[in-house]
Amino acid sequence: MSRTYQVRTYGCQMNVHDSERLAGVLEESGYTAVADGQTPDLIVFNTCAVRENADNRLYGNLGHLRPLKVAKPGLQIAVGGCLAQKDKGVIVDRAPWVDVVFGTHNLGSLPTLLDRARVREEAQVEILEQLAEFPSNLPTRRESAYSGWVAISVGCNNTCTFCIVPSLRGVEQDRAPEEILDEVRSLVAEGVVEITLLGQNVNAYRYGGRHGFADLLRACGEVPGLRRVRFTSPHPRDFTDDVIEAMAQIPTVMPQLHMPLQSGSDDVLRRMRRSYRSERFLGILDRVRQAMPEAAITTDIIVGFPGETDADFDATLDVVRKARFAGAFTFQYSKRPGTPAADYPDQVPHEIVQSRYERLVEVVEEVSWSENKHLIGQDVEVLVSVGEGRKDSATARRTGRARDGRLVHFHDPDGVARPGDLVTTRITYAAPHHLVADEGVLTVERTAGGDAYETPDPAGVMLGLPTVRST
Repeated sequence: MSRTYQVRTYGCQMNVHDSERLAGVLEESGYTAVADGQTPDLIVFNTCAVRENADNRLYGNLGHLRPLKVAKPGLQIAVGGCLAQKDKGVIVDRAPWVDVVFGTHNLGSLPTLLDRARVREEAQVEILEQLAEFPSNLPTRRESAYSGWVAISVGCNNTCTFCIVPSLRGVEQDRAPEEILDEVRSLVAEGVVEITLLGQNVNAYRYGGRHGFADLLRACGEVPGLRRVRFTSPHPRDFTDDVIEAMAQIPTVMPQLHMPLQSGSDDVLRRMRRSYRSERFLGILDRVRQAMPEAAITTDIIVGFPGETDADFDATLDVVRKARFAGAFTFQYSKRPGTPAADYPDQVPHEIVQSRYERLVEVVEEVSWSENKHLIGQDVEVLVSVGEGRKDSATARRTGRARDGRLVHFHDPDGVARPGDLVTTRITYAAPHHLVADEGVLTVERTAGGDAYETPDPAGVMLGLPTVRST
């Protein structure tokens, strides 16, 4: 009888995609995803280290599993991802009941480490400092039949003073464009209609010094059968006009852009070691909207970076209003050991950070609600989701993503739409974080992905924080 597993994922899209690879590696080794309501033989935590609460969350969850570990002989617990890369043997010191700790560079070694831990009856810790092979070479158990992640690079060459990711993911390494396109074609052949290109700094891609990110977007746009191309996350430093042209000219590249701001204060950006200033940032957004007036732009913002003054924070609010973001991931600054900012002397008191954070959220929602209201009465194409798209019996609504990435809840009392379908519906109401379309489905287009859609969470991947984390 095969052993069962469950993967619990925290953090960014890269982590979600890594969890799909972990599931693929485990299933190739004979494991099966645990059935609903049952306790697995293996629990894998794929962790994030961007914020301090990631540490607290992991060790809290490990503590809750200790009684289960005692009650179920043979249960194994493995911890991987960025926090494992950072803490290494500290995890076993704090939670001796953990069987395996592995890093971001050796996903494929998990089955071997689990076997070794069982035989030797002691924890196995293996953290590689350099990437042994590009993780896309590993088998993948995808979460969705119609939408897929495609990693084009790993690592980051930036030196932002608040970010720990480069020390955990390593320097940037780009995949060959032929390998990327082969994976895209393979996904389309399996029924995928939407791909998202992934990288810590995705638009810095330049394989061999010749093939740039705009070239890759154009090449993906020429793949027959592919309907939607997205990417995350770009860096303002590397965002060039040829990328804007490619986005505007290629119908399959979606009018959606996630552009991390981090702060609207030039002084704070300088201390963050971000290589742009607010004027350049807003200039990029202006050029994007000139080429694609319908583009929805989202961002990341950090509040309470060391030394942030009231004037700095007001500058951030000013940029938020000028940028007209469709949404923002807002964070209170979190001190991460090993980063330069952690040692800055002018740390902002928590009560001030909390107050500024609440004010920022209020302004962000005010702006995003105003932007969403412009779509009332418009017809939008929605790709029906699985994880987001379970039918709501009370409202007879399903959920999906519009071309610009906005979340849309649409009326479907007869159940004509299935996950993976492309439907057209008319927006009747706007909220800060979503749109509602209660006039029903106007058109439905079946896709190969819709014909083969899977139940939610087929590989047992538990999404913890499905948010964009950027450097």
